[in-house]
Formats: sequence, structure tokens, C-alpha cells
Amino acid sequence: MKRSIIYLPVLLMTVMGFIACNNQATTEQQTSNATDTVSSTSEWNLGVALWTFHTFNFPESLDKVDSAGIEYIEANTFHKTGPTLKDTMVGQLSPEGVATLKKMIADKGLKLESIYVGGGDTFESWKKEFDIAKALGVKFVTAEPPVKMWDQIDSLAGAYGLKVAIHDHWKGVSAYWHPDSVLAAIEGHPNFGACADLGHWPKSGIDPVDGVKKLAGHIIAIHLKDIAEFNNTKIQDVPVGKGVVNFPGVFEELKRQGFKGNIYIEMDVEGKPSNLPAVVETAKYYKEQVDKLK
Repeated sequence: MKRSIIYLPVLLMTVMGFIACNNQATTEQQTSNATDTVSSTSEWNLGVALWTFHTFNFPESLDKVDSAGIEYIEANTFHKTGPTLKDTMVGQLSPEGVATLKKMIADKGLKLESIYVGGGDTFESWKKEFDIAKALGVKFVTAEPPVKMWDQIDSLAGAYGLKVAIHDHWKGVSAYWHPDSVLAAIEGHPNFGACADLGHWPKSGIDPVDGVKKLAGHIIAIHLKDIAEFNNTKIQDVPVGKGVVNFPGVFEELKRQGFKGNIYIEMDVEGKPSNLPAVVETAKYYKEQVDKLK
């Protein structure tokens, strides 16, 4: 009996120690899980594709993005650059013009991480736009390269240290309207990835959640866009969250994939007086949905 009394405190200390360690492990695991969850979305950079403000010149577009309180932008090579640069298209700028454009962006505190390039049908035209992209300091270009030029453009991208995010327009307009065609382009081309335009897929009858699933592991960027109905190539986009795209499903799938990259708000419709209110509304909707993932 005395031995039992002596051992009892030891036993209690052992049990309490086990419980404490177990609680600590549980807490650490919960913290680890929380960190994992946060990291899966904290590396999503919300931005604006400047095509959203294509009825305005480049500096005016920067003003709009700045007003929306958004930091990241995707430029395009067919944007007029404003009076300072004599409205020269971005893709036709001189080295001095590129430097001026970079200063415009820096002065607004914005980050240019990608540019949509038109490219053209010749190697020389693609090289010129890659020159511009490299000089602007982007991480990747968004494009729809001619099928016959896959090898050339992949090699060019490798030489410039840039990735090509293949964008999808709709059926009848783009060779990349279906995720399978994007995967065909990526096959054997290590510098190719995907820019998933969520609003264009429904025009071709493709559910964006299915499209994102098909492109798992290859998505470099997202164009955040909504559309009013499926299988109608003639309608324009609607504010995000007002159409047929299942955004909670898309975001959940991107999180599952461990996606890291830029998600650009983009609108084709020419809202009056501008798309700025819709961009602000979309940014709010995006934050609400992403917060639900945590």
C-alpha cells in the first residue's frame, strides 16, 4: 500500500505530462494546419489585367487600378501609352519608352509581373515583344501562340527566362478554347503553362471548375471573369459572382492544387463611365470567398 502511495504522484505526473505533450502536439498540429491553409492562399496575388480599362490609355488605366487599391497588374502590348509617349503601343516602344513606362508604374507603387503579348505570325515579331517583356521585368507572358510556332516560342521563352501562360478564348476564335488543347501545347514544351480565363470557358460549354482541374499543376495565372450563361459566344461578361461560374468551387480547387500565382480581374465589357466600380466589387467578392477558405 505504501509503495502504491509513493508511486501515485509519479503516475499522476506521467499522465499529466502525457496529456500536456499531447495537447501541445495537437496545438502545434493545428497551428501547422492553419499555416498551411494560410500559405495556400497568401501566395495568391490579386491584380487587374489592364485590358479591363482598354478604352483608356496606359497612365489612365494605372490611375483606375490605383483607385481600386490593387497592387498587381498585367499589361498588354496593344495598349496605347498616352500623350507622354505619343500614344505608341506598348509593343512598339523604344528602350527609352520602356524606361518611361516602368517609371509610370513605379510612381503608382504598382507591380507589373506579366504582359499579354499579341505575338504575330513570325519569329521576329515574337522576339520583339519578348524584348519588351524582358525590359519591363515581367515574370511571364500571357499569349496564344500559333500552333505551328510552339517549338520556336518555347525556345525563345527559355532563352529569355520567361514562362508562357497560354490563354483561352472561346471556341471558333482560339485554338486553346478547350483545356485539352492547352495541355497539348504544354506537352514537350517546358516553358509553357496556362492562364485560365474563367469567363471564356463557359462560352464554349466548359465548366471552369472542370477546366481548372484538368490543368492542375500547369496554371501560372487566372483571369477572374464571369459570364451570364453557357454556350453563348456573343454575350459579354458580368460582374464576378453574378453569372454561372462557380467561384467557391474554383478557389477550393486552386487551394487543393497548391496554386501560387496571380489572379487578375479582367473585364471585356466597356462599362460606363468605366469598369472601376465593377473591379472594386469584384475585389470585395474575391476577398470574401478566399477568406472562407481559411
